[in-house]
Amino acid sequence: MRALHVVLLHGWRGAGSGHWLSWLAGQLRGLGVVVDAPALPAPELGGWLPVLRASLAAAPPSADLVVLGHGLGATLWLHHAAGVDGRDRRAHRVLLVAPPGPGWRHPEVRGLNPPPVDARAMRRAASITRLVAGQGDPYCARLDAYGLATGLGVELDLVPGGEHLDEDTGYGPWPEVLAWTLGRAPSLLGASPARART
Repeated sequence: MRALHVVLLHGWRGAGSGHWLSWLAGQLRGLGVVVDAPALPAPELGGWLPVLRASLAAAPPSADLVVLGHGLGATLWLHHAAGVDGRDRRAHRVLLVAPPGPGWRHPEVRGLNPPPVDARAMRRAASITRLVAGQGDPYCARLDAYGLATGLGVELDLVPGGEHLDEDTGYGPWPEVLAWTLGRAPSLLGASPARART
């Protein structure tokens, strides 16, 4: 099996020590996987996109590149994908978790939402892309999640009671996302359900 190189993209307010992204980084590093979890600056597309592209460029060509983004980190990937051409590094697998719906806005966030929705761009940017949304997410209605998955031409896992799938809703340790990252599970809704609110 080829080595993995994993890029983790946090959302607007980062990923604290109790967030599943931070837990995942620790688990992967403990297994000897190279993890790049860049600290993104103030939430503006012009500041975030170069950071992501630098992380992707740093991944060794011999490794399987796996990208996971939460919230606006997932939205950032959609902007990146829209600009990918045949010369860009293609990810092996991408997991987009709890991106905000197209109508979500905040005055501190500039240029990130709504993202481009382009199914062809998604296929150029990665071999496999999966969208995960939580039922009851205050930032993305269920119909918006279905609409985004359809527009992008990707599979959707809708997690019952998952809300925004962050530490506030019980998503610290998340074994299913670890299994997906390692290529051991095709979805986040396998035999054992994702961690529910505690």
